[in-house]
Amino acid sequence: MYLQNLKLSNFKNYEGENFSFCPKVNCFIGNNGAGKTNILDAIYYLSFCKSYFNFIDTQNIMHDAPYFAIHGNYRKNGNNDDTISCIQKRNQKKQFILNDKEYDRLSDHIGLFPLVMISPYDRDLINEGSEIRRKFIDSVISQFDKLYLDDLISYNKALLQRNNLLKDFNDRNYFKEDLLEIWDDKLVRLGEKIHAKRKDFLEGFAPLFQEYFNYISNKQESVSIHYDSGLNERSLQELLVASRDKDRNVRYTTEGIHKDDLQMHINGYPVKKFGSQGQQKSYVIAIRLAQFDYTRNIKNVKPVLLLDDIFDKLDEERVKQIISLVRRENFGQVFITDTQKDRIENVFRQIDIDHKIYMITSGKAVEYAAS
Repeated sequence: MYLQNLKLSNFKNYEGENFSFCPKVNCFIGNNGAGKTNILDAIYYLSFCKSYFNFIDTQNIMHDAPYFAIHGNYRKNGNNDDTISCIQKRNQKKQFILNDKEYDRLSDHIGLFPLVMISPYDRDLINEGSEIRRKFIDSVISQFDKLYLDDLISYNKALLQRNNLLKDFNDRNYFKEDLLEIWDDKLVRLGEKIHAKRKDFLEGFAPLFQEYFNYISNKQESVSIHYDSGLNERSLQELLVASRDKDRNVRYTTEGIHKDDLQMHINGYPVKKFGSQGQQKSYVIAIRLAQFDYTRNIKNVKPVLLLDDIFDKLDEERVKQIISLVRRENFGQVFITDTQKDRIENVFRQIDIDHKIYMITSGKAVEYAAS
């Protein structure tokens, strides 16, 4: 599977631009602010129906334009073409269309065109709160398990209702245990299934992560990643009963899979506190590459891989290691952004691989032929 063509209209800083891509490596070179990352974000839209960076779709419309449109043409299984369109008009519902048929539910599209994005924002996986890490787990599993996504949506709805009920108990100074148990039963039924799938995912994911980190770092550091959940030790039913008084006092649900987290360590210590910038970057790159492998193994399709400015703060040897990695047969189409043309040219002089380079200047793209 690979993206053959991309057409942008009024998307961010692109008034109108067309791209033709090769099946292996495609590079966008330009200064910061030129619009390199916006191209990757448009490709991300085609897989996830939303922006990687800004979830308010109308804010991605070029200033004063009435709409934006993203059109992509994918080649799958050697000869089957799929056309995807995302159109957002001001003050209207977003349209997402596959082969001339518009979706009723955007969630039905998730997972059809697998994609993995690696960006500088991935350091949030290490440095921000647990919600970011839960979203990471959920986004990966949802690409190959529709029932998981449905259960997660239902769990969050039930959680909201339980929290509203706890607030109502407090505001009106009353308590009815049977009303709370209605939502407890739903949370238990859904939460136990979600926990089991997250646990299975981490058991398969962790070894892949360690393997990729060892490759990138040449085994210079030891790393680990573990699934942290209250349900690892007790059932959700037990946790909800034990926390009932506390929940009434704080007016929200303090136990459940919505509190799960990932414990990330390097050389036995939390990578957030003890990892250097280069180590943290290698850590999250390894996480994303493990996500790529896990998704490929489950779906038997090579996801599109987006590498946004990942070479910054990495030494030349680690850059070369990553490019050597993605040229392997188990990787498919790759998109790379970088500010340094010489760095990219030097890598491709050393590593023979099919590639295209586009020079990006203020929302304009020109294909570049290296001398």
